[in-house]
Amino acid sequence: MADEGRLVQVSRRGPAAVLTLDSPHNRNALSRALLAQLHAALLGAAADDDVRVVVLTGEGPAFCSGADFKEQRAGGPPPVVGFPDVLTTILESPLPVVARVNGVARAGGLGLIAACDLAVGLADATFGFSEVRLGVAPAIIAVTCLRRMDRQAARELFLTGAPFDGTRARDVGLLDRAVAPDELDRTVDELVEQLALGAPGALAATKALLRELPGDSVADDLRRMGQLSLERFGSDEAREGISALLEQRRPSWAPETTVPIP
Repeated sequence: MADEGRLVQVSRRGPAAVLTLDSPHNRNALSRALLAQLHAALLGAAADDDVRVVVLTGEGPAFCSGADFKEQRAGGPPPVVGFPDVLTTILESPLPVVARVNGVARAGGLGLIAACDLAVGLADATFGFSEVRLGVAPAIIAVTCLRRMDRQAARELFLTGAPFDGTRARDVGLLDRAVAPDELDRTVDELVEQLALGAPGALAATKALLRELPGDSVADDLRRMGQLSLERFGSDEAREGISALLEQRRPSWAPETTVPIP
C-alpha cells in the first residue's frame, strides 16, 4: 500500500525497485521534499543487495513537469538535497536505472530521463524544454541531456522550447524506445530482465566506463581500460560467469527468467 505521506513511493517488481514520483497535483514537480525523498530512495535501492535494477516513473498523467515554481516563488532556505545531487546519484549509481516515462515531461523532467541509463516512454506523450519560454535556461539539465541527445536537435529544441512527441524524443536520443501505452510495462519488464542477467559488479564497471570514455587521450583510455579488463577478468564474478558458460548453467547472480542465457 502506498504511503500517503510520501512523494516518492518505493515498491518491488521482480528484481527491480520501482521509484514512483507521487505528487500528481503538481504533475510530479521537483519540490524540495520530492528531491530529498528521491535521493534517499535511490541510495536505499543501491544499498539493497536484492535490488538489481531501478525503475523511475511517475504517478498520474505526467512523468515530471520540472521545477516546482510555486515553491520557488514562495522562497525559503536552500534545499538540503538539490537537483544536481539527484542527477549525480542516478549517473553514479552502481545499478542500471531505467526511466519508465508514463506521460508528459517538461524541463527538469527531461533532465531526469537523460540521467537514466535507459529510457522507455509513450510515443504520444509530450516533451518540451520550456525554459526559454519562462525566461530561464535549460542549464542543469543540459549536463545530462547533451550526453544523450543529438546536439543539432538539442540546439533547436532548447532554443525554441517547442513541444515534441515521444517518437521524436526517441529519434533525437532522449528515449531509447517509444511505445504504445499497452506496451510500456512489457517493454520495461523485458529490459529489466535483460539487465538482471548482468553481474552487479560488471554492470557498475560498465556504467563507469560509459561515463568516463572518451577521455583526454586514446593512449590514456587504453591504459585505463586495459587495467579495468585485467581487474574484471580476475574477479570472482568473472570466474563464476565463465564457469557457468562452460557448464551451460545460470551464473549465481542470474534470476530465473524467460530470457535465454548465452
